[in-house]
Amino acid sequence: QVQLVESGGGLVQPGGSLTLSCAATGSIFSIYVMGWYRQAPGKQRELVAAITTGGTTTTADSVKGRFTISRDNAKNTVYLQMNSLKPEDTAVYYCNTATSKGAFWGQGTQVTVSS
Repeated sequence: QVQLVESGGGLVQPGGSLTLSCAATGSIFSIYVMGWYRQAPGKQRELVAAITTGGTTTTADSVKGRFTISRDNAKNTVYLQMNSLKPEDTAVYYCNTATSKGAFWGQGTQVTVSS
């Protein structure tokens, strides 16, 4: 089992920045990939960005150039730096990890981009 605890969401004006954090505890040795998904009202959950243990990243086209995913293996934490935020980035952001024991999700953190 892996437990994920997210933090860093909130309300920000368009053009602003936020950094989300996700700390993993439990069977962290089994983690292959950590990533961020988001789900806006009435829409399906979508991948935002992911990073492997080795540091290889994947980023959705909709956020490329604005969002950056990174991880601190010593702290078992993954970050999502979000810059130039747009109203369409408003969603609940979920941390996810793929492990040898299955996939696990955080509880989600709300990001609202509005003036």
